[in-house]
Amino acid sequence: MNDLNLSLLETNLQYAFRSRDFLERALRHSSFVNEHPDKEIENNERLEFLGDSVLNMVISHLLMKQFPRLNEGDLSKIRSSLVNESQLAMIARKIHLGDFIRLGKGEMNSGGQDKASILADGFEALMAAVYLDGGFDNVFEVITAHFSGLFDIIASSEENQDFKSRIQEIAQATVKLQPEYRVINESGPDHDKTFEVELVVGSISAQGTGKSKKAAEQAAAKQALELFSRQGQ
Repeated sequence: MNDLNLSLLETNLQYAFRSRDFLERALRHSSFVNEHPDKEIENNERLEFLGDSVLNMVISHLLMKQFPRLNEGDLSKIRSSLVNESQLAMIARKIHLGDFIRLGKGEMNSGGQDKASILADGFEALMAAVYLDGGFDNVFEVITAHFSGLFDIIASSEENQDFKSRIQEIAQATVKLQPEYRVINESGPDHDKTFEVELVVGSISAQGTGKSKKAAEQAAAKQALELFSRQGQ
């Protein structure tokens, strides 16, 4: 594979390798290595192992920052919806990773360059290669760039759930009170504010944050629903 082809992949990836050795190893499928026993080369499976951990660590960090009020169970569910074969293969297709993975003839003839499992494994190996080549800060930037669209979809989905209506219905049916909301903190510049809202209904007090008052109220309402559930009200 010539340098021109690798440069195109680096452009798609939004990262330029200091050492192409890491990149070339990440692209080397076991079927290719098995067909070249005379060459002292390593396949990408060890990088795949490392890349899985790198992805989970970075995505976990991003989720905790993006959704400060979600509990461990909810965060784990979202992470599983992001770091899986289907999603990783989708991102791999966007950067045309299949055009660069080195496969054995049999795997190539069976359409291996577009198999979800090979693409997902290759993307994990690629993230490990970025980590080993450039360190945590660089792989953090790369993963953030390629997952940002998925995070926007998740954030929109969270905001669009009408937790406020649900908590109002439950509060009316149980304690005969209306939930009261108040903004308790605003932070950040005018063009990028973060709001913190407190919800009080009966003995329940919950807080939520968001990029708008509406989003913060929804987050507080979701937290209140969880508290109602725990108290059995």
